[in-house]
This record gives sequence, C-alpha cells and structure tokens, in this order.
Amino acid sequence: MHEYSAWDDERAGEIITPWCTAEGGTLPALHALMAEFGAVPDAAVPLLAQQFNLSRAEIRGIISFYHDFRRTPPGRHVLKLCRAEACQSMHGATLAENLLARLGLTWGATTTDGALTIEPVYCLGLCAVAPAALLDEVPQGRLDVARLDRLVAATR
Repeated sequence: MHEYSAWDDERAGEIITPWCTAEGGTLPALHALMAEFGAVPDAAVPLLAQQFNLSRAEIRGIISFYHDFRRTPPGRHVLKLCRAEACQSMHGATLAENLLARLGLTWGATTTDGALTIEPVYCLGLCAVAPAALLDEVPQGRLDVARLDRLVAATR
C-alpha cells in the first residue's frame, strides 16, 4: 500500500524538468509522475507536451498505449491478475471475469470503498499449475476462487 501526493502543477513540473534533456525522457517522466501522484491525470498532459515539445495528442497516445499508466490514482491495494495465455489456459480468464463481475468492476477500476483496484498484467511466470497474480507487487500463485476471495478480503 502506498500513499500518493495530491496533484500539484508546480511539483509535477519539478518532476518532469530533469527528464526533458534525457534521451527518451518522456517514459521516465511519466513513471516519476506515477510514483509521486499514483497517476498521470489530464492536468499533466499540457505540462508534458510543453516540456517535451510534443503535441497533447502524442502525450495522450503514450499514456494510453502503456497499460501501466493510470489517469486516476489506484485504490489502497492493487491486484494485478495475469492475462497471459498460459494463465488463461488454466481458467484464469474465467476466474478474473467472475471476480470482476462479483465486485461490479471493469479492468482498471477501483472498488467503491477505495480499497482495491483490479488491473491486468501479462505473464508473471507463476502459472505452472494455476493462474497467478500480484497483490501490491507480491506474487500470488495457484489461484482458485477461494484463494482469490481470501486475497480480496485481506484488502478490506
């Protein structure tokens, strides 16, 4: 669980500026914003566009292309469910879809109490016998309905 700062244009500018002269600095700047604020909100787009001399559309394209970038901060806990083919072959897709339905969520959404965000991840290398996940970046293997329910309950 991580506490993020509230969005602040001035602080965001301080975070972005050192990356402006680095080759390929846009991605590290986005990651740095995520680390500070938990997201790259719409307010960041004009700052990034100006600093990197890119269009707002280009910045939005970068943010939307990479699934690790969020536009809003996550819940207190993040559960990343593996969506790779091996986990899907072990019924991971069904497990994930059932959990999302039971929680009334879509991918990337957060529970109404702010406790849990469910996100996809692609291959954790833990799926030898059952689907896998990361809960707050801690690997969780051998998932079934009961184990997944216990993980979700632990976030509340």
